[in-house]
Amino acid sequence: MIGESPWSVPLRLSEVARGPVRKKIEADEKTRAAIARHLDLVSIEALSADVTIRPWLDGAELEGWLNADVTYTCSVSAEPFTDKLSGDFTLRVLPAGSENAPQADTAEELELDPEADDPPDVLEGDTLDLGGYVVEHLSLELDPFPRKPGATFEPPVETGSLSPFAALRVLKKDDAPE
Repeated sequence: MIGESPWSVPLRLSEVARGPVRKKIEADEKTRAAIARHLDLVSIEALSADVTIRPWLDGAELEGWLNADVTYTCSVSAEPFTDKLSGDFTLRVLPAGSENAPQADTAEELELDPEADDPPDVLEGDTLDLGGYVVEHLSLELDPFPRKPGATFEPPVETGSLSPFAALRVLKKDDAPE
């Protein structure tokens, strides 16, 4: 995941091997601007996260929360407005080549259980990217159709017939013999 996100906060799995590690991270102004572009937001005024990383099998389990102040574009009025977002997340990661990683077996039919835990992410190396996971989970907290408080949709007022043949009817009346 390192390199894919506009915010990279790398942590080697070896730093977690002896016990839990707690990281409080906060994006600076330049990073927030890059994340806002990445997520198609007007801006991000604040973004912070508190993440605890614990050993899990031969990888790690991340539990954390994030807080953000974002500026959306209203989907109704196209005006910018700010909103506060927060969210919790839990995920597990395994190093590349782990014997505990889920095996892709194409011969069997895949059964999905919506109540089951997500499968662990398999890292490309032995480093996980805390910033990348925070950006990913921030994107899940975003409203896909943000609406400024008080904004209401007013359908356009119908002015006559919407049929394309209505204009032809007017022309036909003009050409009618007297």
